[in-house]
Amino acid sequence: MARCSNNLVGILNLLVLLLSIPILGSGIWLSVKGSTQCERFFDKPMIALGVFLMIVAIAGVVGSWCRVTWLLWFYLFVMFVLILLILCFTIFAFAVTSKGSGVSIPGKAYKEYRLEDYSAWLQKRVSNAKHWKNIRSCLYESKICKPLEILSGHEPASDFYNLYLGSLESGCCKPSNDCNFTYINPTTWNKTEGTQTNPDCQTWDNKKDKLCYNCKACKAGFIDNLKASWKVVAIVDIVFLVILIIVYAMGCCAVRNNKREDSYARSNGFAG
Repeated sequence: MARCSNNLVGILNLLVLLLSIPILGSGIWLSVKGSTQCERFFDKPMIALGVFLMIVAIAGVVGSWCRVTWLLWFYLFVMFVLILLILCFTIFAFAVTSKGSGVSIPGKAYKEYRLEDYSAWLQKRVSNAKHWKNIRSCLYESKICKPLEILSGHEPASDFYNLYLGSLESGCCKPSNDCNFTYINPTTWNKTEGTQTNPDCQTWDNKKDKLCYNCKACKAGFIDNLKASWKVVAIVDIVFLVILIIVYAMGCCAVRNNKREDSYARSNGFAG
């Protein structure tokens, strides 16, 4: 049983070590070859994750298979911190994504999104000019409005209003329903006279590189899209936590096994 625990810890960490190599390689590739700011946004986190996994995995492999107890203690400490961090992030992710959703518009198949409906923490993040500049750049580079631009000139208003639009398309690629603009095509609208209470009405621009990318609705659409992703990540984190706890328990067994074998070796040495 003792040998089995050490071998299992070693094998699992060998798999993690192998996994860290493509993660690290992908981060380095993005750093060198990434052509857009959005792509390069992920290079440093991926490099850091790859290096972290590699160090922890090496500690687990060497500590379990070579019976290096202090490396196993280091491995267990890092694992314990990692479990706490993932647990905290999971709770946090569910907490900040619990508020907000799209608002149905009479006569329209799509929903619209209000920034004030979402959690204050997420509102603060996207309202930061520096953060939003980077996010906006990513959104534009990912061409989220391209499908609507293709429809320009071919989609009558009645058909457009019956389209399903994702949260990003609804928030960033068209003006708010509050503005009562005159529809020309999905990404071109004539502004109407009068006072609009929604500040997005002044922000809207028919230029393809502007549209509503700086609108509060676009920020809300981004948060709504992020919410869905975070909930999936949080569910995956729960499964990952269970696996980590099992591996951590096996690591504890491996430390106990190492101490037992060290004690046995010392007693035999004294006996000799």
